[in-house]
Order: sequence, then structure tokens, then C-alpha cells
Amino acid sequence: MSYDVVVVGGGPAGLNAALVSGRQRRNVLLLDSGEPRNAPAAEMHMFLSRDGASPAELRRIGREQLAAYPSVEIREALVATAAAEKANGFTLTLADGSRVAARKLILATGQVDVLDQVEGVGELFGRGVYHCPFCHGWETRGMTIAVLGRELPQVMQALYIADRFSDDVVVCTDGHPVPEQAAGRLAAAGIAVDETPVSRIEGKEGEVRLVLEDGRVLERQAVYHRAPTRQHSALAEQLGCEMLPDGCIRVNEFQRTSVSGVYAAGDAARLEALPDALTFVITGAADGARAAVWLDQELFREDAGLAG
Repeated sequence: MSYDVVVVGGGPAGLNAALVSGRQRRNVLLLDSGEPRNAPAAEMHMFLSRDGASPAELRRIGREQLAAYPSVEIREALVATAAAEKANGFTLTLADGSRVAARKLILATGQVDVLDQVEGVGELFGRGVYHCPFCHGWETRGMTIAVLGRELPQVMQALYIADRFSDDVVVCTDGHPVPEQAAGRLAAAGIAVDETPVSRIEGKEGEVRLVLEDGRVLERQAVYHRAPTRQHSALAEQLGCEMLPDGCIRVNEFQRTSVSGVYAAGDAARLEALPDALTFVITGAADGARAAVWLDQELFREDAGLAG
């Protein structure tokens, strides 16, 4: 079956893109692999009317609301490959071997956090170990905090946290020297640095312990770890979309990629002028709406013979 729009990814960006497209009576297929980036988080924030709700609840509500639109189909499926057709449109091959045809694509496939290999980071991620002070700073205000990392952006996060949320911040570089560019700034801000390797992180939300290789235990109430990221899916590269140096899909103000007919939304993509992809739920939803609106206008212009 051929669809006007296939949306790959069932997070906030993908759900909102499908909603906007469905309301314009487009024939839409939403493909969701069921592996959301924010699954470990118990709450999401900075989403007006949904502040403090769980990401799972937002997805449930989104799917429930999409059910009101008969032209929108949701399918649990992993997309293995995507290719542009010579005539027009795209063919997606799913993991089960089936194929789907689409006139236009919206990639809302997200990113994956590449967590530090210290034991316990993955188990506590989102529940004691946090990546973003915008998302979790309010909840950790006044706490004793450790910042885990050795790269400059990771270490510099301590300055922001100390400025806004805590007067007791320690940087743990896990056996590596603190970046030279950060050393003076950290010292001036009264932020301690511990370069001892970290054997493991244990505990629970509000009570986290960093067990150091020399036998010491650093008791903290929260840990921040700004993990590097990678694309959750290889589809953008398969299609030939231009990628930015940090691995994000390059989009313009209309959420269009460099490949005609392919849009991208959410934290998988960003404008070249921005230093980072925003990872907020509400901005992902906004990206999805923006992509769907301009994609719909592109379809309309093509069908009306106005494209050119």
C-alpha cells in the first residue's frame, strides 16, 4: 500500500507529525520501533499542561487521540532500509521483509545516549543519574551533586549546575585530567575536581554513591552525565541526507533535509545555526507539527500543479 506520508518514529515529534497530517486528511502511516530515548525517565517537564507527566503517559494519550483519525495507521515495526524511487516517492523495507511506499517521509527517529561505561550508569540513568539540568535541575535544586565526565562539554556542565541549582558540586573525571580550558573556571567557581577512576555508581534516586577505585565512597544525592549521542537509525544516511559534524540531520527552517521529499523532526535533526539539538519533549512535538505543515503544503502544491 502507498501512503501520502510515512512517519518513522513514535515519540513526541512523530506523534504530532502524524496528528497534523491526519487532520489534513492525508493517508498516514506511523512506524514505531518502540524504543523511545526518554523511556528511563519517570517524568517529563517544560511541556505546558503536561509538566511532571510520564513520557509513557504522553505516548499513550497521543496514540489514543490519533485513533480518532481513520486515515492514520500506527504500526509497531522497525524500518530496516529506505530508498528513493526513480519515478517518485520512497520505498521502506521493514524488519519483517514487508515493504511500504510513501510519497513523502518524516524521520522522527531520535538519538541514542552513548552512556559512560562506568558500572551502574545505565541502571540509574533517569533515576539518579541525569543528563540535562533543564529537564531535571529543578528537582535536584539544593542537592549535593557530582558531574561525571572528562570531555569539555561534560565538565563545563558543572558550572551551569553550580550557578543555578547547587552550591555543592564535584566533577569526577574517572581517571582523566580535567580539560585545561575548564580548570581555572572550575576553581574560580569553587567546584572541586576528583580525577580518581570511578569503579561503579550505586544507590537510588536521591541517594547515589560513587565508589572510587582507591576505596573512597563519594556520597551524592544526584549525578549528572552529559552523554554523547548517535543517531538511533541509519535511515537518514541511507537516503543521502546531509549530516552535521555532531551527527545530527541537517534541516532548514521548514524541517526539510537535503533530500527532496524527506523531512526530519525532533532531536535527530537541527538547524545548522544551532549549537546542539534540543532534547525537550515540547520542542520535538513542535518540530513534528512544523514538518507536517510544510510537507502538506508541498503535497498540495504538487497536486495542484503549482510546484516548481
